[in-house]
Amino acid sequence: MSSEPQRITVAVEQPYDVVIGTGLLSSVLEAMPENADRLAVIHQPTLRVTAEALQTALADTGREVILIEVPDGEDAKTSDVAAFCWSALGQSGFTRTDAIIGLGGGAATDLAGFVAATWLRGVPVVQVPTTLLAMVDAAVGGKTGINTADGKNLVGAFHSPTAVICDLATLETMPANDYVAGLAEVIKCGLIADPAILELITADPAGARTPEGPHTAELIARSVRVKAEVVAGDLTEAVAGIGSRKVSREVLNYGHTFGHAVERVERYKWRHGAAISVGMVYVAELARLAGRLADDVVDLHRDVLRSVGLPTTYPSGRWPRLYEAMQLDKKARGSRLRFIVLEDVGRPALLDGPDPALLVAAYAEVSDE
Repeated sequence: MSSEPQRITVAVEQPYDVVIGTGLLSSVLEAMPENADRLAVIHQPTLRVTAEALQTALADTGREVILIEVPDGEDAKTSDVAAFCWSALGQSGFTRTDAIIGLGGGAATDLAGFVAATWLRGVPVVQVPTTLLAMVDAAVGGKTGINTADGKNLVGAFHSPTAVICDLATLETMPANDYVAGLAEVIKCGLIADPAILELITADPAGARTPEGPHTAELIARSVRVKAEVVAGDLTEAVAGIGSRKVSREVLNYGHTFGHAVERVERYKWRHGAAISVGMVYVAELARLAGRLADDVVDLHRDVLRSVGLPTTYPSGRWPRLYEAMQLDKKARGSRLRFIVLEDVGRPALLDGPDPALLVAAYAEVSDE
């Protein structure tokens, strides 16, 4: 991996940089707002040592630093955990100029962003993602949220971070299956916007499966650029058309309508990336059945996802529960389901209110009989 950090600017109303490199503690310190007297590090239990080291470094700048430990994974994204964080901020006297740091995977950065968005109607947040999924997706873009019993990320806010610091060294201790799961979001970026991502992975799938691979930094940077460009044109999903001059942020949800339904049906025991992987194959099949996508592009979905070890099928016999879960998708309008599909690699489009028979037929194509 390159030792020279890359900076990718997300050009929203208040622009911020995503910094990608190794040994980036100094970048975290530089990203802190100068007028923040108090800082809170929201972190997962497995990152306690890292959080304590960050606390020491930040305290040396003369600030008061508190640590707020939250559960691992989706268990962190609840109203109870958010309330626990608000209580910690209140007891420490956090003001509107103080700042929060989200340290950890996608669930931790989602929660930290939501807490920052809601405390005193918005305080600064610096995201320090430590997983591949968080670096290329959750920590970038300003979407924050928590889950409810009815679905994933149904309560949230748009709240852009002050900076996102991606230290690639943190990836080296990730469990292999978790790292591979994060590749689903990387592949998604390749499918919707940047074919070079697919080419890099196809040329060296074994290298893509490990953070020590020769193209790790490039894959992450390319994925972040895809998201940065989309978000810059549509921060709050206000753009109505997919084919308009500014592309709707909805394109970033490619594969997520079915994928989020899988997560809910499986009670979040499936990794997010695994569910999104199957979700992308599902919408590829849906687009093919609707006459929108060629067979070879559907085959490409399966080939590139399988090459890195991601699933492309889901058990049969669960359609009623999946369909019920999809009704709660954020892109749904009334009783109509809306899907982001592809018309070719790099050409996302909207499939609005498809025939229910097509939905069932597409499910049959991804079912593991």
